[in-house]
Amino acid sequence: MQTEKRIYIGLAVLLVIGGLIYWQSKKSKEEAAARSVSIASSATLPSIKVPEEGVEKITKLVVQDKDKPEVVLEKRGEQWWVVKPLEAIASQQNVKSTLDNLKAIETTDAINDTPEAPAMYKDYDLEGDKAIHVTAFEGEKGAEKVFDTFFGKSGSRGQMARLADKPGIWVVKGFSSFQYTRQLKDWREKSILKFEDKNVVSVTIDNEEGSFSFSQNAEQWSATRNKKAIDKFDAEKIKDMLRAFRALNAEDFADDKKDKPEETGLGEKPVAVVTIVLKDDAGTLKLVFGNTSSGSSRYAKKDGDETIYILGSWASDWAVAKVDKFQKVEKKDDGKEKDDNKPPVDMPPFEMPGMGD
Repeated sequence: MQTEKRIYIGLAVLLVIGGLIYWQSKKSKEEAAARSVSIASSATLPSIKVPEEGVEKITKLVVQDKDKPEVVLEKRGEQWWVVKPLEAIASQQNVKSTLDNLKAIETTDAINDTPEAPAMYKDYDLEGDKAIHVTAFEGEKGAEKVFDTFFGKSGSRGQMARLADKPGIWVVKGFSSFQYTRQLKDWREKSILKFEDKNVVSVTIDNEEGSFSFSQNAEQWSATRNKKAIDKFDAEKIKDMLRAFRALNAEDFADDKKDKPEETGLGEKPVAVVTIVLKDDAGTLKLVFGNTSSGSSRYAKKDGDETIYILGSWASDWAVAKVDKFQKVEKKDDGKEKDDNKPPVDMPPFEMPGMGD
């Protein structure tokens, strides 16, 4: 009886060991198969990029950022232009950065590479107004399409993407979304003025405070207001003013205000005019300032350019400056700037009768 029992126990142990060996063998085969599939998949991943040598050939770029208006950029000669939704010179640097990004994108994995993939596009924001759609063309007037891709969600696995002409959901790296999600104003050229301080001969400002004239001779500045010397003139203030204008960029554009001079204040009697004369016949730069657009920013135009810009407070405040903005600030005994409009520390501010009730 004991012998028979031992035989049964031995058989049971053999069955268990055999089962473990079979399970381990099956698992190893599955892992090997999985590795084989992975290797095969990576070998067939599509190329979602523009070859480095192809970037220079691109002559047209179309960007549809989700539900925003489509932006179309075209290369005319050596210069890029925004041609839709309006026509304006493009920021050459921003366009170059975007094109450079097209050659940096690499496909790293497949989420779904079957014909059924389109059914999952909505889950990865790869359709309609959820995706960023980028199309690039080369040739004269952008005749040949060389890139057509949608970019969707970005998560722990990476950036999701799909090709326009092939079903599949792919994971890519190297895609910089901010290059394609710019506001329209950031696709445009914002630079208005560019000069060096040492090349400035004179500056005039005409505003409601009068006519200010500043001239530089042998690196020494002189100043007048309505042809009379400005008392307590501080030449350092002119250096501050030139810093505001020497690399002047727009904050924004006001294309919808072109035919509304009563709103912009850029009609026959503008709020202020700033004229900068450069030496050696390098030219004269003239800016016309109008009303405030928001805060202290103002509408402005550059002479010879019909674009209506919105300029920030730094430059705008100099255009509408009063005489004290160019004068030396008196110092108190403690070295701090004196402000005669503030009441003494030991004296409460004056109040009209009844104001404190």
